[in-house]
Amino acid sequence: MENNSEIRPYTIDIPQTDLDDLRDRLARTRWTTDLPGAGWSRGVPVSYLKGLAEYWRDGYDWRVHERRLNQYPQFTTEIDGQNIHFLHVRSAEPDALPLILTHGWPGSIVEFLDVIGPLTDPRAHGGEPADAFHLVIPSIPGSGFSGPTTGTGWDTNRVTRAFAELMNRLGYHRYGAQGGDTGAVVSPGLGRLNPDKVVGVHANGLAAFTPVDPDEVAGLTDAERARLEQLEYFKTEQSGYAMIQISRPQTLAHGLHDSPAGQLAWIVEKFKEWTDPAAELPEDAVDRDLLLTNVTVYWLTGTAGSSANSYYETAHAGAWGASERSPVPTGVAVFPLDGSIRRTVELEHNVVHWSEFDRGGHFAAMEAPDLLVDDVRKFFRALR
Repeated sequence: MENNSEIRPYTIDIPQTDLDDLRDRLARTRWTTDLPGAGWSRGVPVSYLKGLAEYWRDGYDWRVHERRLNQYPQFTTEIDGQNIHFLHVRSAEPDALPLILTHGWPGSIVEFLDVIGPLTDPRAHGGEPADAFHLVIPSIPGSGFSGPTTGTGWDTNRVTRAFAELMNRLGYHRYGAQGGDTGAVVSPGLGRLNPDKVVGVHANGLAAFTPVDPDEVAGLTDAERARLEQLEYFKTEQSGYAMIQISRPQTLAHGLHDSPAGQLAWIVEKFKEWTDPAAELPEDAVDRDLLLTNVTVYWLTGTAGSSANSYYETAHAGAWGASERSPVPTGVAVFPLDGSIRRTVELEHNVVHWSEFDRGGHFAAMEAPDLLVDDVRKFFRALR
C-alpha cells in the first residue's frame, strides 16, 4: 500500500487571489426565484441563501478561521497513491489513549474543532487527566485538504484501510476510533480490520444496514418507532442528494465547483434537515461561522465533485450493506433524528455502551460538543 511513507508538516495558506475570486463569484450570483409560500419544503429558499451568501462575502473572514485551524499540528502523507491530510494533536498527558476521529459528508475536519481541546486536555476543560486522548483527525480522501482523489475506487473500505495504515505509520498500535456519518462506517470498519489494535469504537448516528424485521416493529419503543419513521422519511424525502451522488456525481460537480452559491446551498440544506429539530435555522444549531468554514473548505479545496464521488464508489463497490458482527466493544450515542435502533445495531456491533440525548443532531461534534465529549470519555474509560 505504501508509496511514500514520509510524513510532511502542513500549514493551510490559501492564496488571497482564491479568496478574492470567491467574493467576486458571490457578488455575481445569478439568483433563481421562489414559489410563494414554499419555505424550506422544496429546498433552500432564495431569501435565506441570499442573506447567508451576503454574509459569507462581506462579513465572514476566512483568515480568522484559517489561523484557528493552523493552531493545531497538521501533516500530509501519501497512502495507496493518495494524499492524506490530517491533524495530529498529542495530549500532554503521558497515558493518553490515541483516538482517530473521522468526519462525514458534508462535513470535514472543521466538525471537530470544538472537541479537540476537551479531548486532548481534559484537565483544562473540567475533566480528569486520565481521560485524555492523542487525536488523529484525517481529511477523508477526496475531501478537504486531502484534495480530490486521483483515481477511482476510493470507497469506504479503501478509506478504512488507508486510515489503518495512517495509524500504523504514526506508531499507534493500540487506539480507539470515533465518528459519525461516514465516520460511523469507517470507525467500525477499523475495528473489524484490526480488532487486535482497536480497543473500542464510539459512533454517533450509527444505523445498522440490517433492516428491522417487520414482525419486531410492534416490540419497538415509542422512540424507536419514531426513529424507524425518520429512516423511512429519509428514504422518501431526504435521499435525493444521495441518489445523485451515487449515480451521477460528475454532472453535479460542474455546478458545485463553479458556483459558491450552489455549493453553499447543497451543504446548508443538510445542516437544516439533519440538525437538532428544535433549531429553526441551521445557524440556530451550528455556529454560523463554523458552518461557513466547513463550506469554505469544500470550495477552496475544489472537492465538491470528489467528495460526492465517494458515494458512487461506495455504492458501486457494494460497501453499503450488512456486515459481520464486530467483536470490538462499541459505544453508541443517539442524538435527535438519528436512526439508531439498538436491536438491529447489535446484530452488527458488540454494543457495550448506549446513550440517548434530547438535544443535538447529526453533526453532534458541532451541535452538542459537551455531550459528545462526555460520552466519549465515559465509553473509553473502561477500555484504557
